[in-house]
Amino acid sequence: MTETLAETTTEAEEPLAAFPMPRAAGCPFAPAPAARALQGERPITKVRLWDGSTPWLVTRHADQRALLGDPRVSADPLVPGFPHANEGFRENAKRRRTFLGMDDPEHARIRRMVTAPFAIKRVEAMRPDIQKITDDLIDTMLAGPTPVDLVRAFALPLPSLVICRLLGVPYEDHDFFQEHSARLINMEASVEEVLRANEALTDYLDKLVTVKLADPADDMLSELAARVRAGELTQREAASMGVLLLIAGHETTANMIALGTVALLEHPDQLAALRETDDPKAVARAVEELLRYLSIVHNGRRRVALEDIEIGGETIRAGDGIVIYTGTGNWDAEVFPEPERLDISRDARRHMAFGFGVHQCLGQPLARLELQVVYSTLYRRIPTLRLATAIDQLPFKHDGAIYGVYELPVTW
Repeated sequence: MTETLAETTTEAEEPLAAFPMPRAAGCPFAPAPAARALQGERPITKVRLWDGSTPWLVTRHADQRALLGDPRVSADPLVPGFPHANEGFRENAKRRRTFLGMDDPEHARIRRMVTAPFAIKRVEAMRPDIQKITDDLIDTMLAGPTPVDLVRAFALPLPSLVICRLLGVPYEDHDFFQEHSARLINMEASVEEVLRANEALTDYLDKLVTVKLADPADDMLSELAARVRAGELTQREAASMGVLLLIAGHETTANMIALGTVALLEHPDQLAALRETDDPKAVARAVEELLRYLSIVHNGRRRVALEDIEIGGETIRAGDGIVIYTGTGNWDAEVFPEPERLDISRDARRHMAFGFGVHQCLGQPLARLELQVVYSTLYRRIPTLRLATAIDQLPFKHDGAIYGVYELPVTW
């Protein structure tokens, strides 16, 4: 991955910066300083990617929302000009097409097939189960030795257990799917590694769909199997949707749990305020602020223009790639005053941690619920929780499409 800011020019004498850009060395929670500088100087500008292509980098909140909500902008990675994150992602997109990479009306048709389980009322009904999973994992940690890796003992198993129950995936297979999921979203994995991981996961879910066709249960894979039986999906399409839901259902939330814990431990006043409140609305506000502050999707949301678009004083031409770096949008001072300050009392609801527009994250009600339960339980039950190593010794996921920490040694 390119980690330096390099300058050159296009035929139009536009400055180009290499993207992705590294996060701040002194503040691992902040978006890339180079991107923040561009936000103030040239909020829509060309950047250079790994393959020499020069898409537009969009760093301002208002422009990002406008483009993510514009039907003239496509999420289809097969459209010429789409700014792929690396060669592995490009080759994988050719083999595994999901509704994330489709445009309406096809996108809406497929997405509707998996919307119902993530409806707010249905998700809220899961709160007691998620609370029990949370408490059981904390009980196990408290009964064991310290220090403990919070990622392995708590942050990763909690959302994995939840999504496995929702999908109908055996949790005892978690080592398999966690290993391949991590490889699939690793920005530094080779093309061969990405494709092998994709094939292994798709084969695994394909076999589970076969099981659900013969013996359906009350879970999402059984619902997808019913779509296969009705001729609305092929079995391979159902398996690919299962892969997407499985990865998205545990990787993002696991990283938010661990990285959010680091951020709160580094801001003890905010941690104390969160630990001491019993107001669900205050906890919900804290979750939104942490989602804004951390912006764990840190390699940009990728799009391509289908028509010429005038925006922010620039003309994005049809066929131009677009990289929407929501990290800077979530730190836009015009929307979030003093964005570098973690303030759990802030109204951060306009953040774009879940994206914006028709491709907004389907599972956000579930992610919010899991984070609300975790953030209102973990620090109260372990009030002396602290890092067991210096923050600059933590292995941050600079090489992942999803930001977080690989390990989090804690004690109490």
